[in-house]
Amino acid sequence: MAPGQRQFWYPWPYVEAVTISEAVNELAFLVTGAYGKPLPFQNGAPLRLALPWKYGFKSIKSIVRFTFTDKRPVTFWERQKPQAYGFWANVNPDVPHPRWSQAFERVLGTDERRPTRIWNGYGEFVADLYANLEGEHLFR
Repeated sequence: MAPGQRQFWYPWPYVEAVTISEAVNELAFLVTGAYGKPLPFQNGAPLRLALPWKYGFKSIKSIVRFTFTDKRPVTFWERQKPQAYGFWANVNPDVPHPRWSQAFERVLGTDERRPTRIWNGYGEFVADLYANLEGEHLFR
């Protein structure tokens, strides 16, 4: 399974991080199953954190340990490609990825493209989490 994960350049173990404020937001939830069944391994079993306003890699999969710290850790993708992946990883159409625009998104199952909404449209619930961070490197 997933033989590409054995590439030497990946900085294992996988580390992801969110702030306490993000983790306890009313939209954040821990996933143990889907569609009335236990969560399959390919979807992040046994435990996954879902953060619908962030890019998918921030919805931490296959959680095996929680660590609480007063220092912001360097995350897996931030270590792998810091010019492309910032700590925050918020859906933000105004911050382009170095190789593509994030200003538009494709509706799944169609060829329809529509403007991407900041924080996936959940701004009223999460905007206050990011007040005063606009000047931070790779604010996303």
